[in-house]
Amino acid sequence: MNNNKLLVVEDDPGLQSQIRWCFENYEVLLAHDRQSALEQVKKHKPAVVTLDLGLPPHEDNPSEGFATLEQILELDPNIKIVVVTGQDERENAIKAIGLGAYDFYSKPFEPEIIGLIVNRAFRLLELEDDNQRLQATTINPEPFAGVIGCSPQMQTLCKAVEKVAPSDATVLLLGESGTGKELCAKGLHTLGSNSAGHFVAINCAAIPETLLESELFGYEKGAFTGANKQTIGKIEYADGGTLFLDEMGDLPFALQAKLLRFLQERVVERVGGHAPIPVNVRVVCATHQNLRERIENGEFREDLFYRISEIPLEIPPLRNREGDVIILARFFFDKFNQDHNRKLRGFTKDALSAMESYSWPGNVRELQNRIKRAVIMTDGKQISASDLELDRTASETMNFDLRDIREKVERQAILRALSHANGKVAPAAELLGVSRPTLYDLIKKLHISV
Repeated sequence: MNNNKLLVVEDDPGLQSQIRWCFENYEVLLAHDRQSALEQVKKHKPAVVTLDLGLPPHEDNPSEGFATLEQILELDPNIKIVVVTGQDERENAIKAIGLGAYDFYSKPFEPEIIGLIVNRAFRLLELEDDNQRLQATTINPEPFAGVIGCSPQMQTLCKAVEKVAPSDATVLLLGESGTGKELCAKGLHTLGSNSAGHFVAINCAAIPETLLESELFGYEKGAFTGANKQTIGKIEYADGGTLFLDEMGDLPFALQAKLLRFLQERVVERVGGHAPIPVNVRVVCATHQNLRERIENGEFREDLFYRISEIPLEIPPLRNREGDVIILARFFFDKFNQDHNRKLRGFTKDALSAMESYSWPGNVRELQNRIKRAVIMTDGKQISASDLELDRTASETMNFDLRDIREKVERQAILRALSHANGKVAPAAELLGVSRPTLYDLIKKLHISV
């Protein structure tokens, strides 16, 4: 990575020298108190800091160290700070993590351990830098307004939306609640030929059946009690733009025939009226329900289904969008942190792991709501898993160790090949595409019984 600067904040010259000797591959900067540490941060912008909590003039009190920690993070929230504590100061270490420290190390000095912690901090920064570059250069995180994601699943969906948008085909958006169907509908409108017109959304499940017809088609004066004036409906109001019919699966059966006629003829008749009114409108429908099941149950017209699903697009649930949870979480965090004038410093490691392992049944809407609540309610400097009300005990910690992951995959593949080959090594090696000696070496390394 470009920034290989390590700042050592330590008032013991002997320990300064030891730490400096451990990190010959980095540009090591030294500071002995809070003022000199802040000057080094302002001048050199180090990527990683090791910080002794016992700094002068209060070497026996961690208050100076905590103050230094907070002021460094105010200057640069992205700096990874490794706090150095005494053997019996675990509570101070935990408090430092709550204030935004990356990790902690307990004395006495052991080069191998502190070297591992610091190297891991630099590696994490490198991964974060790579991720930011990837988003900036190869991925547009907002293919159209409001849709955020870099997963292959969302990129495929966005490309499909961009292809479909210029056409006049009726699109059916399918997906669980909270996946962002309305945002995709707005994307179709924004990128379509009718973008200059209105985008009109109506939730078919939220309006009583007795009112839905007049809401969609409008009504003439005197058509029913209380109809004191002529009123145009949502469909007519969307003329020249896009009509978004959300929760289409809940459309009352009695209205489905009338909507089908509109889709076929592109004309509407107001309630109490007789003259057909031509309407030029792009129609986008959405539902979280299985319409084929509703057709079999006699609850949805099959001819209407084929009319609204000229081009069906499936929106993936958040749990199937690789890598999008953290990107969305950070987007919502930045938004709510600013909206509510909080000065929080991101997420703790347990929060990131919890979010990645949680299944998100409420999808993006649930993620947004949990982060908003956590930003408002947390008393710490970072959002933790408990702030998000996510139970880490029920989920497995994410494993980033490539060696462990590789060995696990190799073991599974070898065991599967051996089972297909009835335990014979030569045929198994052929299935795996490796030589027999190579397979024997792998079997020995992975302690597989043959």
